[in-house]
Amino acid sequence: MPRTKPPSNKVLTIRLTEADFHLLEGYCADRGKTKTEVLVDLIRRLKERNVASSAMSSHH
Repeated sequence: MPRTKPPSNKVLTIRLTEADFHLLEGYCADRGKTKTEVLVDLIRRLKERNVASSAMSSHH
């Protein structure tokens, strides 16, 4: 069954050092994920972190 993905129309180009690029490639290979999958996951975690951070701030 083909994997369905949400529509995406934004393209991001980043510059990495050779070392950072190899670190990302190794991380992806170890987990069987694409660079896009890994980076999108990290970006989504930023949202979760911001929500948790806001919740903690409102309790003080």
